[in-house]
Amino acid sequence: MQNLKNKIVLITGASSGIGQASAVEFAKLGAKLVLAARRKERLDVLSAKLSKEYKSEVLTISLDVRDQKAVQKAIEGLPAEWAEIDILLNNAGLSRGLEKIQEGIIQNWEEMIDTNIKGLLYVTRAVLPGMIQRNAGHIVNIGSIAGHEIYPGGNVYNATKYAVRALNKAMRMDVFGSDIRVTSIDPGMAETEFSLVRFRGDAEKAKKVYQGTRPLQAGDIAEAVVWSCSRPPHVNIEDMVITATDQAAAAMVNRKQ
Repeated sequence: MQNLKNKIVLITGASSGIGQASAVEFAKLGAKLVLAARRKERLDVLSAKLSKEYKSEVLTISLDVRDQKAVQKAIEGLPAEWAEIDILLNNAGLSRGLEKIQEGIIQNWEEMIDTNIKGLLYVTRAVLPGMIQRNAGHIVNIGSIAGHEIYPGGNVYNATKYAVRALNKAMRMDVFGSDIRVTSIDPGMAETEFSLVRFRGDAEKAKKVYQGTRPLQAGDIAEAVVWSCSRPPHVNIEDMVITATDQAAAAMVNRKQ
């Protein structure tokens, strides 16, 4: 097991869900955390909690990964003691709607593509050169079961997660010959703010997604993220699909009435 104490970990989308849970798990192991998200007030609350409970060193950044110039400025502007990022967790992502393509809402498409694909690329492009220079680092991309199989209404979201899967493999090839590791953690149904975001704050609609079943929790995925990062340096977990026991496929969920 690799010691993660004092490793510098940058987490995007750290204000909730898998990003927030991952921050907690890394904090438990003594990592230094750079937490990035659009909702700075939430990051500050999380930072205070981690500092109090785990004596963690935390730096928070207000960041929208869709803004390439802001991403570059944020990474270049990191204080010297935070600049050498050991682990990048590309967690920021979202889904919007379940409309068929012929009924698709263009704004929804753009949000998903700009966040899930371009945002991931912008952050990676800003961080990876430093890892290459140091010949050390680990990039973890949060994919999805949606990047392995299509489900009705998934269309563009599926396409963005298939892209993440492709980029994960491409990154592995692009850093081949170095000591840099690249991992994709691909959850199935997980009860986070995901559905609330997908349905633009409709809590009742979001609740029905998980009704009658036992979905994954953010902490389940966070544990897998930290586990993959704590493997010995010669071990690379390239791709891990994690589903609830009640889910056998993207659109096959056991619901107990």
